[in-house]
Order: sequence, then structure tokens, then C-alpha cells
Amino acid sequence: MADIKEIIAKRVAKELKDGDVVNLGIGLPTMVANYLPEGVHIVLQSENGIMGMGPAAEPGKEDVDIINAGAQYVTINPGSMYFDSAVSFGIIRGGHVDATILGALEVDQMGNLANWIVPGKMVPGMGGAMDLVVGAKKVIIAMQHTQKGRHKILDTCTLPYTAIKVVDMIVTEMGVMEITPEGIMLTEINPEYTVEQVREATQCKLIISPGLKDMEF
Repeated sequence: MADIKEIIAKRVAKELKDGDVVNLGIGLPTMVANYLPEGVHIVLQSENGIMGMGPAAEPGKEDVDIINAGAQYVTINPGSMYFDSAVSFGIIRGGHVDATILGALEVDQMGNLANWIVPGKMVPGMGGAMDLVVGAKKVIIAMQHTQKGRHKILDTCTLPYTAIKVVDMIVTEMGVMEITPEGIMLTEINPEYTVEQVREATQCKLIISPGLKDMEF
């Protein structure tokens, strides 16, 4: 099977439409921009004040004044703009971000999200996650289905919440799940796995879509 992170990033990329304003979280979500379908061009927004962010800077060509919210060196596209944090979060809170793609520590069947702290461990802070999941029009969680065998998709989150009832879709290496009023529904499955294997890797009850299809990646 192909690299797990690559599978997830490729599938998430198919959710983005030409012209979308998108915010990518640190880690795996940053890979999504590398797999956009042909003809799809998105505008990347970064919480620290960039609209129109480009790919990561090549080694040796970094500009110390151009970093993303995760302090990684990036590039900017023609027509990009810079602004202060007040404007940046005004864009986010004002509903001008079409999609945010984030990682997660835990997600539960109500669409609640915990992705910023494990009590007792040092963390850099929540960053813009709390604002993004409330302000973005669509919230997609891109993550591995389990963590060292531990369930990450739960009946109820056990870690401190980032926000409640905000997740729209979860994409893992095992499949694609949508949050519905009845719970989490598996709509696509990676053919490398069986439905039973996905159920075992998911703590909460998993609704199987009548139209379940193979995952595209």
C-alpha cells in the first residue's frame, strides 16, 4: 500500500474546488497542496497574515521574513498579500475561508474535536485552530485512523476540546467518514481494508453508507 500520509493527502485534495480559500494545518495537512487535481488552483491563507501562500521554500532559497503559522519557510505567489493578525482572524471569523484541513488527536461521533493539548505535556498553544473550525465553511480532519493502536475516533473525546460539533468530514488511510445527525458514516473505504477492520479501529458506532464505494486516492 502507498504511504499512509500520501493516501490521506491525495483524497483530501479531491474535496477542494478551483478558487477555494483554504487554510492548511501543520504536519500532514500541508501535503494536500501537492496533490490538487488538474485545473484546481486554491488560495492558501495563513493565520500569521498571508493570503496567496505558495509551496515550501527550497533549501538554500529561504527568505527569513516569509514563514507560515508553523514557522516554516514558505514562498508567496504573484498577487499575494500580507496583513496583520487582526485582519487575518477577521477573514477567518468572518466566514471567508472555504475549507480548513487540520490534524486531530481525537474526534467523536458528535463532530467534537480535540487537537491541541495532551494534559501534562508541553504544547506551543492552540494557535488559530479554535477560530478556524468555527469560521471555515468546511472542516476536514486529515489524520491516521489510530495512534499506536489507540482509538482516535471515539464515542466522546477524552482530551480538552478545541470546539464542539464543528467537524464535517474525517479522512484517514482506512476511508472517508462524514459527520451526520445520526453519527459517523463511512462513505468510502480503502479497498486494502474490510468494513470489519474499519469498525474495529473505530471506537464509536460506525454507520455504513448504503452507497459505500472504494476510496479514491
